[in-house]
Parts: sequence; structure tokens; C-alpha cells
Amino acid sequence: MGRDIFSKLAGVIAAVAAIAAAAAICMVAVAFAVYAALRDLIGPAWAAAAVAGIVALLAVIIALVAFRRARPKAPKRGEEPAGLAGKAFEFGRERPIAAVGIAAAAAAAGIAVALKNPKVLTAIIAGFFAPPPPPRR
Repeated sequence: MGRDIFSKLAGVIAAVAAIAAAAAICMVAVAFAVYAALRDLIGPAWAAAAVAGIVALLAVIIALVAFRRARPKAPKRGEEPAGLAGKAFEFGRERPIAAVGIAAAAAAAGIAVALKNPKVLTAIIAGFFAPPPPPRR
């Protein structure tokens, strides 16, 4: 079971990396084409600035669309977020800069643990996505 989760996670990471690489190559090609089209019209410096502005605007639009779709449902008043993943999303919504720092530290720790002992990483991932235990009465 542990190897299944780890192999599926590795496959998802590889697929996301391949998609990101293809998107990056397309962005570079479009940037070169826009630069070549604008270079003769407004000069090389302004063409480079225009390409940077266009790419930054496109990145902001993509980020807004991606985060709007990834936003989890807000818990009702008095209700706790479901599980550790729900609490993590809630924390990220309230303190985004701290969440990015924590995510970077967790990623570095996860890589270090995966290199030392992949079974531990598999158990951590399985525990993170497990449903919360029933409340005590």
C-alpha cells in the first residue's frame, strides 16, 4: 500500500513537471515572437519591457484563475475545517506569506526525508490526507 501511494505521488509530480516544462517552453517562444515583432517598432529596450509586462500580466491572470478554482469551501460558523488539509487551506487564506514559507520548509524537509527513508514520507502523506478522527464524546 505504501509503495502505491508513493508511486502515484511520483507520477503526479512527474506529470505536473512535464506540463510546467511545456508551458515554459511555449511562454519563451511567445516572448521571442512578441519581442521580434515590437523591436523594430519601439526599439529593443521598450520591446523587452513590453514582453516582461505581458508575461507578468499573463502570470497574474493564470494565478488568479488557478487560485479561484483551488479555493476550498469555507467552513460554517463554529465548525472546524475538516482534517489537516482543511486547516492548512484556512491558514493559507489567512496568512499567505507565512504559508509560503512553511510550505517551502516542509518541501525541503520532505525531500530530505524522502532521500533518507521513502517509507516515512509515504506514511506522512497518507496521514495528511486521511479523514479526521471522529470527535470524542
